[in-house]
Amino acid sequence: MNMKFLTLKKCFFIVSFCCLTSTATFAQAVQITVNAAVNKKKVSPYIYGKNDFFDHPVQFYKDAGLRFTRMNGGNNASAYNWQAKLAVHPDWYNNVYAADWDVSAQKINTNFPDMQGMFAFQLLGWVASNTNNNFNEWGYNQAQYWSGVNQNLAGGGTPDPNGGGKALVDGNPNLFSQAWPADSSVGILNHWFGANGLGLNKDQFIYWNMDNEVDIWSGTHDWAMPTQLSAAAFIDRYIELAKKAKAIYPGIKLCGPVTTNEWQWYKWSNEDIYVNGRYYPWIEYFIKRLGDEFKATGIKLVDVVDIHSYPTYNNNDAVALQGHRIYYDETYDFPSSNGVKTVAGGYNNSITKEYILKRIDGWLNEHFGANHGITTGVSEWGTMSSSNANLESVIYASHLGTFANNGVELFSPWNWSVGMWETLHLFSRYAKDYSVSSTSSLEDTVSAYTTVSQTSDAMTVMIVNKDMNASRTVTVNLTGFSAENGNAETLQLASLPATETFVSHTNNALKKSSVSVNSNALTITVPALSTTAVLLKATAPLSVGDINTLPTNETVIIYPNSVNDKLQVKFDLAITEPTEMTVYNLAGQRLKVLTVNSGPQVVHTLDVSSFSAGSYFLSVKNSRYKKSIPFIIAR
Repeated sequence: MNMKFLTLKKCFFIVSFCCLTSTATFAQAVQITVNAAVNKKKVSPYIYGKNDFFDHPVQFYKDAGLRFTRMNGGNNASAYNWQAKLAVHPDWYNNVYAADWDVSAQKINTNFPDMQGMFAFQLLGWVASNTNNNFNEWGYNQAQYWSGVNQNLAGGGTPDPNGGGKALVDGNPNLFSQAWPADSSVGILNHWFGANGLGLNKDQFIYWNMDNEVDIWSGTHDWAMPTQLSAAAFIDRYIELAKKAKAIYPGIKLCGPVTTNEWQWYKWSNEDIYVNGRYYPWIEYFIKRLGDEFKATGIKLVDVVDIHSYPTYNNNDAVALQGHRIYYDETYDFPSSNGVKTVAGGYNNSITKEYILKRIDGWLNEHFGANHGITTGVSEWGTMSSSNANLESVIYASHLGTFANNGVELFSPWNWSVGMWETLHLFSRYAKDYSVSSTSSLEDTVSAYTTVSQTSDAMTVMIVNKDMNASRTVTVNLTGFSAENGNAETLQLASLPATETFVSHTNNALKKSSVSVNSNALTITVPALSTTAVLLKATAPLSVGDINTLPTNETVIIYPNSVNDKLQVKFDLAITEPTEMTVYNLAGQRLKVLTVNSGPQVVHTLDVSSFSAGSYFLSVKNSRYKKSIPFIIAR
């Protein structure tokens, strides 16, 4: 994201808000249905991220549960010279300033062993070379912001004192930049991880942006690219660099095309992309080209389809509270839809439904085939709403829940507002590892996002009330999970002040309370603009003696999980001996017992077709090995 083009991005939208229906005079009760046996997905810890940090002590970020940080600086990444440790600042006269990614990476490596740090490769072709030809911003106006900060003045330019983005005379970019081919860009990998490099742990730097907002370079980086290159030419550059990066670091995850905003999800500049008589929106064309390359070479050159998202709500908070629906909801008419109207070519004003990440999933299946392993991410985002901390908190909570439900791999907001640290802490520290199905009778107003632990012994139900005026009474009914009767702990964010409240894991705005749980149901009243976590425990599914004891280098695995009727149990045990396999439900009842011979590379089939959909455990025991493995039956 860059301040230079924030206004331009907003202008790409056609705002045509319809009149919203009036708020009902009564607060309708809400029914939430949770099914732990349906849509179970691993939640990526890297949705708990942000852009840039190090403003607080190390412990602050650990307490908040920050797990992913994008440190490349957005537009400043495009012309970063890792050898000279310099970057061009295109939003400030194109001046060149010191920037040291080595230091940032070493801080992550040293202080945050569970964190992923994202940096970027340069595809622009030019990077900073020296600081000797900067525009003297201090001498001009004591380095104060004015409308002329975007003028191209580094390299001896003459400012237009009337402001605006165009200088009277542009500076000469050859005086402050140098050519930067793909080999120079990927050289940072050897510098960090190679035999004579810095010795950084490459497993903490898996994700790499393929530059930043490449679709508007002719605006943000007009000093290097006064005319936007074509979509095809950009992908040629992308493929060249991606292959070089994969050759050096096969485990890398390349994240592209790093689109600017909604218009650029569908359009590369104003180019109409036709291949063999078929029109392609920009991101689909990007996916198609890389899919063709994969089929030809067997090399997958994108691992995360990465977009930026700065929705326009026209200061309408009611619309902002529905912003999470533009990614997957095929029924949602987004009032500021614009680029999507070009999805089939031309401009069809009747197309208003975005569901952009769902579209991307479909394009990936079409052009890469099933089981491609490519995920999605949003590496820049802003709530783009008011400064109300409760609005910001709830909007952010809805995005975290939506992205967890749908397997989004990374999420790092660019704008960071009061209320977001509290929300990050609540989700990152109290949500579990696997998302499961939650449905609401009044989804537009109250949503639930439910997660369970790997062994299904714990569940967190996040209830998000988007009603700006009224509390809501919510009844939650659970299936596929046997909750303990009694009082369950609740943690709630509501009535946040305008100033930051999050200090640490133990000093924050969370309000602790409890709710009565009986027969897998609970009823709770949640305040307006609030997020409430209900922390549930399962009744003990297995006996005390049925714990995991795992001999070294010996395993038992099951697949598929979830399963329909036949569960495969694969043994890789050193000794062949009779082994008891027992299926338990979450109430701890023994449902099926079977004795088989285990051994090295032995597979047995377990028929579970007679069991209803839900969560179960398989206990595997013999004289020297015990393991409890959770599985789901889904039909």
